[in-house]
Amino acid sequence: MKLHHLRNATLVIETEKHVILVDPMLGKRKTIPPFTIFRYKPKRNPLVALPKNSRDILSRVTHCLITHLHPDHIDKAGEVFLRRKSIPVICSSKDEKALVQRGLSVIQTLEYWEPQLFLDGKITGIPAIHGYGFVAKLMGNVMGFLIELANEKSVYISSDTIFTEHVEKVLTQLKPDISVVACGTARLDIGQPLLMRMDDILKFTTLAPGKVLANHLEALNHCPTTRLQLKTALSDHGLLNKTSIPNDGECIEY
Repeated sequence: MKLHHLRNATLVIETEKHVILVDPMLGKRKTIPPFTIFRYKPKRNPLVALPKNSRDILSRVTHCLITHLHPDHIDKAGEVFLRRKSIPVICSSKDEKALVQRGLSVIQTLEYWEPQLFLDGKITGIPAIHGYGFVAKLMGNVMGFLIELANEKSVYISSDTIFTEHVEKVLTQLKPDISVVACGTARLDIGQPLLMRMDDILKFTTLAPGKVLANHLEALNHCPTTRLQLKTALSDHGLLNKTSIPNDGECIEY
């Protein structure tokens, strides 16, 4: 299995049979307004371009998973790509109507904690709480995914979430081989962080039974945590050896 990290949360899971795109933010630099104006510098997003090898990787995509509807997870360019290629989309039942209205081909919708057949295996929707405190309600519904394909390593896409009992249940009871965690510690101009703080990232990584892939880094103006800061924290706690912090365009093979 190969995991191609394109940018932010945009990920491609490649097996011998399937190529699954996750959360396509595919637009050019500076095509999305700043997510924060006062807390951090009001730079337009994404801060970085897609890597040069993304076109080749995307040309092989067979299916797409969408965790939620924020523009840093599916933007206009991502929608155009999915429409033009008629890529089958899998999402939360709560997002189906909005995505169909955008002209996407939704072939499967999920409820939390209800496993369904998916390709040659199964997929389970996992609750994700997008922020600490009241800000989570402003962020709306989010769904993570546990993907278990035949003869492949299981992959947990935790999506935009803080550390919760749901996350802990997946890590300790369902025991994914690979766990993907959003590490940018995003913040708006009001409220607490929208993603795990560093102590919760460390807890997540400690509990993960297999390998961890860190994403949602250095691509958006409201995500202050850098790859170097994350690497240092993981190293200080003896967790770096089980964690990949890929650069944009990098492929991690498991």
